[in-house]
Amino acid sequence: MSDPKTDLHAYLRRGRDAIVWKLDGLSDYDVRRPLTPTGTNLLGLVKHLAGLEFGYFGDTFDRPHGEPLPWFENDAEPNADMYAAADESREAILALYQRGQSHADATIETLPLDAIGHVPWWPPERNEVTLHRVLVHMVAETDRHAGHADIVREMIDGAIGHRPDSSNLPDVDQAWWADYRDRLERLAKDVDA
Repeated sequence: MSDPKTDLHAYLRRGRDAIVWKLDGLSDYDVRRPLTPTGTNLLGLVKHLAGLEFGYFGDTFDRPHGEPLPWFENDAEPNADMYAAADESREAILALYQRGQSHADATIETLPLDAIGHVPWWPPERNEVTLHRVLVHMVAETDRHAGHADIVREMIDGAIGHRPDSSNLPDVDQAWWADYRDRLERLAKDVDA
């Protein structure tokens, strides 16, 4: 029989692994460069998720983590958690994410699913949560950003999928994909005409 907490934790770990894998083999420029009009970049996604791990599994359950997260302070620039500053290295952000995961894992392992916490940045009328709700929220949040990372990485070098050994897409060559994309473009234009 599966255990709900074990299942949720496994899905969270899988999403975390996908996020980190998206940086493998890329230059510092490629992990930092913004590839959407709103600046989405791979290292910023990792930094953002690191902060969320500390916040949701630390602050929410009164489990101090001691990590300075200046991008979450009231006087921080908007969206400061979504990019790496010049003095924040890839290694430092990945290490922060690992520490956030370790802190979160300790909370998950220690508390029961019905443990009550309070999300400090949510409105008071809905900030009381259970560990179960936070786990579901963080699985969704992590997988949402893993999807962003998948698209950004595909734009950089074509690497796709949830894991290095599984693209979860048809096993076809680049010519097939080019034809497929062109066909979809023609279809979109024909429907719009």
